Amino acid sequence: MGNTLVESQLTLAHTTLKGICEKISEYLNDTKLTEMLSEDNQTDEEYYKAVLSSLRRVLVFCEEGKDASEVILNGKTFRKAAAEKTLYWVYHNCIEEFFNPRIDNWFEDSRSAYTGKNAIKFSKPVPESLKELMKSIEGPFQSIREELEYYETDFQTKMLHSK
Repeated sequence: MGNTLVESQLTLAHTTLKGICEKISEYLNDTKLTEMLSEDNQTDEEYYKAVLSSLRRVLVFCEEGKDASEVILNGKTFRKAAAEKTLYWVYHNCIEEFFNPRIDNWFEDSRSAYTGKNAIKFSKPVPESLKELMKSIEGPFQSIREELEYYETDFQTKMLHSK
């Protein structure tokens, strides 16, 4: 891939991750477990703790991806190999962790593409504020996922062949 394409993908990933980080941080900073429990009649404290833990994990990955891309974009010269490696990392950590979290607190409904509804479904009932957060970040995650699908397999194959 050419430098300009990789650079534009990295810029898109950086901008998108920055917005996602802001939304998740705001939610985590403003929401208390007790508020979540009082907002929903289905009080499952352990499940809410696990969901918040998964959100923190997504946030950490997104912050790392954002910071790594920022370093490359602000460098004196554009390092294509480092950018591709970062995009691969973003795809396999940020995007994959959002759509397929390590702990199955939520999951991606593969049929949502056909129904036009949101793809993220929770394993148990959650407060409306959490549903709104997920709706607000799902679109940006989906857009960079589509843009970076190349890094799902092709980049790894390229790296294996270059050895």
